[in-house]
Amino acid sequence: MKDTKFRGIICPVVTPFDVNGKIDETIFRREVKYLLNTGIHGISPGGSTGEGAALHDDELTRLVEIIQEENANQIPVVAGIIRNSTQDAIRAGLAVKKAGADALMVTPTYYNVLVPDNAGNYEFFKSIAEDVGLPVIIYNVVPQNEITPELFYRMLDVENIIGIKQSVGGIQAFYKMKLMCGNKGLIYSATDDMLYSTFALGADGAIAAILTLFPEQCLKIWDFVESGDYDGARALQDKMYPIWQIISGPQFPRRIKQALQFVGRYSGYCRSPILSASTVEKEKLEVLMKEL
Repeated sequence: MKDTKFRGIICPVVTPFDVNGKIDETIFRREVKYLLNTGIHGISPGGSTGEGAALHDDELTRLVEIIQEENANQIPVVAGIIRNSTQDAIRAGLAVKKAGADALMVTPTYYNVLVPDNAGNYEFFKSIAEDVGLPVIIYNVVPQNEITPELFYRMLDVENIIGIKQSVGGIQAFYKMKLMCGNKGLIYSATDDMLYSTFALGADGAIAAILTLFPEQCLKIWDFVESGDYDGARALQDKMYPIWQIISGPQFPRRIKQALQFVGRYSGYCRSPILSASTVEKEKLEVLMKEL
């Protein structure tokens, strides 16, 4: 049976770094407070938007602690785990569990020459789910190590594996995953430019970067679809679409942070080697953000 506690808009949160690459806890806390006040259904540090692959375990743990200091267990905290070995993922998972995380969002391993086969992926997620003992959402984002609907269907028989964030393959891959596995597990949209469409197709929620920039609007899209107001949902999606076309792609956290700055939510720098947004990116974003 699906765990509806984790249904809805689970908003990623950026990790603000200073010019020397140190996490700015003051800015992070301010951003967390902002997001919590919008009425989101869950919050997720340490994913792609939060540059989770660049975070040490102690840094990720501290982010979870700060969130729970502000959140006080009001909504679920889903900690991103981006690691390249089973042991590292379990260690990080246990650390954030102790800090107060309610669930994990775990990527498959991503280093090309060490990508496992289906049996290895099954054991990877099974070991994390069993050894950490928290609900696990698979973050299906690695093109060279994609979790197929057939494999995910098997994984749903493992205790604590509850859902999948479908990022690779676009809306077609999302729908295939939904058709095959939607009766057993939670299927989250991460198709930022097609939130309305995936919600209409039965997504159990979204965990996507566009939520970070537009939490209120994305909540409205979700509520519109839930209430059957598809015209209202589509109208909001249409407004956000051009901005996401600029933000999406490699190094997108730097463009998210730049866009946040344009709406008064300064979020610091990215961690090296990701540089700040280019002049061209800034100019395009500024024009579109003003229009919105």
